[in-house]
Amino acid sequence: MIEEENLRERIRKAQEEDERIVKAVEELKKTGVKMLRDKEWEIEDGIVLKEGRIYVPEGELRGEVIRLHHDTPVGGHGGR
Repeated sequence: MIEEENLRERIRKAQEEDERIVKAVEELKKTGVKMLRDKEWEIEDGIVLKEGRIYVPEGELRGEVIRLHHDTPVGGHGGR
């Protein structure tokens, strides 16, 4: 699963550059809890989740993730 590990690392780095995420993570660390506002933001295995889903900041990486997981015969509509 090298490709998946690479994607997780790229998401982690993109999250670090997203100002909203940086503020949410700082607040989490400051309060010493793993979640804020009734599970709106969480940290799991070093990845920030929003509402239980991996948060991918806007930009090129988000588009790539959508293409990888949406435009496949199993996961989506194949571009139709």
